[in-house]
Parts: sequence; C-alpha cells; structure tokens
Amino acid sequence: MDEIVEKNYRVIVVDDDKEMRASLTYLLTKAKWQVKSLGRAEDTERELEKFNADVILSDVRMPGMDGLELLKKLKKLNAPPMVLISAHGDIPLAVEVMQNGAYSFIEKPTDPRRILTVLRNAAEHYRLSQDTKRLKAQLADLSGLDRALLGKTEVIKTLKEDIVDLARTDISVMLLGETGTGKELVARGVHNLSPRVNSPFKVLNCATIPVQNFEEIMYGIKGEKKGILDKVQAGTLFLDDLSNCPVELQPKILRIIEEKEFIPIGGDEPQKLDVRYISAVDETIDQKVKEGKIRKDLYYHLNTLIMRVPPLRDRREDIPLLYAHYMEQYGELYEVLTPEITTEDMTLLMSHEWLGNVRELRNVAERRILMARRGGGSVNEALQLDTNLDDVPGTLREAVAALERQLIAQALKANQGRMEAVAEALGIGRRTLNEKIVKLGLNKNEVL
Repeated sequence: MDEIVEKNYRVIVVDDDKEMRASLTYLLTKAKWQVKSLGRAEDTERELEKFNADVILSDVRMPGMDGLELLKKLKKLNAPPMVLISAHGDIPLAVEVMQNGAYSFIEKPTDPRRILTVLRNAAEHYRLSQDTKRLKAQLADLSGLDRALLGKTEVIKTLKEDIVDLARTDISVMLLGETGTGKELVARGVHNLSPRVNSPFKVLNCATIPVQNFEEIMYGIKGEKKGILDKVQAGTLFLDDLSNCPVELQPKILRIIEEKEFIPIGGDEPQKLDVRYISAVDETIDQKVKEGKIRKDLYYHLNTLIMRVPPLRDRREDIPLLYAHYMEQYGELYEVLTPEITTEDMTLLMSHEWLGNVRELRNVAERRILMARRGGGSVNEALQLDTNLDDVPGTLREAVAALERQLIAQALKANQGRMEAVAEALGIGRRTLNEKIVKLGLNKNEVL
C-alpha cells in the first residue's frame, strides 16, 4: 500500500478491542494523524475537552456505552463528526447509524485506504464548517472595524464587501485614504477575517521609525531581543503612513519584501519570513512616486490591489449614526447621561467639513460628553475646540489634553486670570489647576 499522508488531522479512536485500537493507531500515525485512543466510550466527552479532534472513529458494539449511544450523546454537544465501524454490519444498522447523524459507517474488515479516505473527508468537512462558523461570528461582530465603518451608505457597504472578499486571499493591499478615515482599522478587519487571524498583527509606522535603529527594531538581536519581523511571523505587517517613509529606509523595506527572509543582528543563518503586507498611503502617493520620494519598485510591490477608504464627507448620511454611536460609547465610558441630540446639533454636524474624518467626529463626541460631565457644553462648543488645532488628536490621552487646554484657556479669559474664580468655574481645586497649567504648557500671560 502506498503511504497516504494527511494534513496533521486529529482523531479520537474508541474501541474496546486493544489489538484493534493498536492497529488503527498505527495506521493513522503512519499517515501523520494525531491520535488519541480510548477503550471506553464513556471517556470520550472528557477527552474532547482536552484533545481538539477533527473526527471521532468509534466501534459500534462495546460493553457499557456503545457507539450508537455515544453518537446520540455527542450529537447534542456539537462535537466533531463521528465515523462508526463494526464487524457486525447489516443494512438496518447502517441505516440507523446514518439517521442518527453519523458521518459514515464502515464494515470490518475494510481496506485501510477506505478508512483514511472517509476520515480525511470527515475531517476536511469539519474544519471547513468551523472556518465558516468563525467567519460568520466575526462578520457579526466587527466591533473594531465598525469604529471606522459603522454606516449604511453604499460606499461603506461596498468597502465591507471588498474586505470580506480580500481577507481570504494573501495578496498585498494598499489602503488609500485621508488622515482619520480608519485605514488601520480596515487593515485589522482584513487580518481578523483571514486565515492568519490566529497569528500577530503588527503596525510599523514608516514615517516615525528611527532610521538609525531600523535593523535592531526590524531584525532584532540574536539571543537578546526579537525584532518586529520575528514577532509578526505568519501574520500581517501593516505599513502605516508609507507616503512619508524616509527615502533611506525604502531599499531596506523593499529587500525584506523581495527576499522573504532576514538575519537578526549577530546571527549567521537567514530566517524565512511568512508575512502578508497591508500598507496605508494618503492622496499624495502618486505625486511622491513621480517625484522620486517613494521608490516605484516598492510602490508596485505593495499595490497589488488598491482599496480606497472614503472620507467622511463622501458618506454624510452616516454622520448621525456615527455620532450617536460615539456619544453612547463615551457616555458609558465616563458614566455620563448622554445629552439629547437636537436639530441644531445635527445641522451643525452635517454642515461641518470634517477634515479629520471619523477620528475628528469621534473626538467631538468625546468632548461633548466631557462637557456634559461638567454640567454644560454644546455641539457647537465641541466643534469650536477644533478650530485652533493643526491636526485632530490621534489618541484618547491627546484628545483629553487638547480639551483640558482649551477649557482652561477659555476659563482664564472669562475670569480675567483670577485663579480662584477659574478653579471654581472648572470645578477643580486651585492646586490641581496650577498643576494642569504647568503640565499642559499653558502661558497665562499669552492666553490673556
């Protein structure tokens, strides 16, 4: 018999006949299966909790619980498929076995090839069904993705469909979009719906990675420190802000992509690299390629498929839903009753430019909640706080700091710099106010 090698499938073999168990274990182990053998059907349920089986192969006639009873019991537990085998096969038994949900019925003695073929088909069917369940569960709960893609407009529906389609492939994807549109969240969505979901997702900000420490950060140091490439093995590497990648780093990134291997600092042997690349660029990318600021060969290696992440102004119909979502989210976070969204509020939100896109909208909602926490505020005030900012804060800490700076500045002006009155207006102590002014780098004289 030619050897049949399986894909590292896992099987539980249940048979009270010791010699039969040994024979089946030998056959399956030789074919590269992982095998757990049991002499009693009663032990199967316990072993299922520890052994992640793809299929169960069980004898029918056994003392105590027989194969049919085991089949009926496991059917209620959403267990892996069962294949029953018996030396006392007849048509009524086969019919009963199949009617009770067995994947297949095999009579003893049988060709070992038939056993391997039936078990392989059952295992493949089970793994496919598990992948489908996992995908459906993730599609039903795209919480991270929905932070950027919550909405019902056609552009968002199309983008979500594209993400699902691309997730099952392994091609390089380039995300094109403005700041704040949610490109990293889209990248995570692609990763989370892909076969690489159980492997790492790592972010490399191409614009901020220190040029002088590139090799140490990416390759690591042998025996001392793992680099990003080692940490992201079998996963997804997100090359963020590729449009602003320093020219001197681009050949090094290209070499990693082309050679698909790397050598840690101090190492001798190259390590193979298995990574999917997703990159993020802004609207300047084509011009920068023409000007030579971004290497053409790097650009063409990463843009197998370009996916556009739309700005908020192209999906204005989603603004009410997004704003209500973030208001509720931050209301729960800060334990504040969500203020009513008035017609005036919605008019302001719908007419705003949203240069910072969804990120800016999220920050406005957070500022509105923080104002409500102090017993006042409005959407108009929350929007006005953005007017003197060059960019929308990218993190919660930055957003809160920006809000505190603006509120303290306004209170200083309103109270002509009288610190006791300012502290009282803000609802904080004088000492806390002084500490915040120092921490935030506010100059009282300049404010006034």
